[in-house]
Amino acid sequence: MVRWLDWHVNLVTVDTNDDWHTAATVLRLASQLVEGVQAGLAHRGFDDVRPAHGFAFVRISAGGTTTGELAVHLGITKQAASQLVEQLVQRGYLTREEDPRDARARVLRLTERGRGCTAAARAAAIETVEAWRGQLEPAQFETLRTALDVVVVPGRLRPSW
Repeated sequence: MVRWLDWHVNLVTVDTNDDWHTAATVLRLASQLVEGVQAGLAHRGFDDVRPAHGFAFVRISAGGTTTGELAVHLGITKQAASQLVEQLVQRGYLTREEDPRDARARVLRLTERGRGCTAAARAAAIETVEAWRGQLEPAQFETLRTALDVVVVPGRLRPSW
């Protein structure tokens, strides 16, 4: 069994195994995207949100989401989802409204600030990808996009924890 430290050391050093190198490179690329979005959000005045909040916004913006449904989407406990929702309500990103399907439940909705944050995250993601585009020849970038479309399984956008 690989210990975390061994895994971390191998991740940051050059490994001669092509498959491991590819896996580590994809992880680095994903990290660069997350960091680019976070930097773009901070630059646009949304410095109080984290990546987990963005994954919550994705689900909530689809409409009709309760805290329990958000917990399932994020793969966390209802208690953790409640804490996350409470933070976002206090920061002005969400509201809780009575659920017409169940008077005991509350539907989560993005506020104007929440929608603005979502738009800012999208813009920051586009800027990050545009920077990658600038590092490659047009044909290389198109090959990268096509390859990613082939290997990435379509589905919901959620954290991998």
